[in-house]
Amino acid sequence: MDNVVDIVSALAKPIVDAHHFELVDVEFVREGKSWYLRLYIDKPGGITIDECALVSDELSEKLDNIDPDPIPQAYFLEVSSPGAERPLKKEADYERAVGHYVHLSFYQKVNGEKAYEGTLTSVNDDELGLKVNLKGRMKDLVIPRKNVAKARLAIKF
Repeated sequence: MDNVVDIVSALAKPIVDAHHFELVDVEFVREGKSWYLRLYIDKPGGITIDECALVSDELSEKLDNIDPDPIPQAYFLEVSSPGAERPLKKEADYERAVGHYVHLSFYQKVNGEKAYEGTLTSVNDDELGLKVNLKGRMKDLVIPRKNVAKARLAIKF
């Protein structure tokens, strides 16, 4: 289904750009018996419900006019904010997240752990710097980027 994500991303990008929003992510997933096409959009200060509806209407019209239909099965189109725990996908996402609390999960354990939460302190092509609280002591970790399976902003409790 990556093809659907690629096609929809290419269709959505000009719509989102025209409104000075950011296309954060596109996913096409099956949940139970239903398919969902989800777009996550944002802008400085946050996105509104009306702005999500605007993008949804414009994208829906574009999708309806493509022949042959790139998504032949029935699906639900959802356009929303990425939320407080926004995923970090693009390089700009990581750079914006420096100084913020993040959650990183790994393909292989790092120092015996499959995931860490902490403050992102640095970003370069090969590594991420992360300050974590380990048993009451602050420790600086260096995480190889190739080992990061998923990254997102996190809420510190």
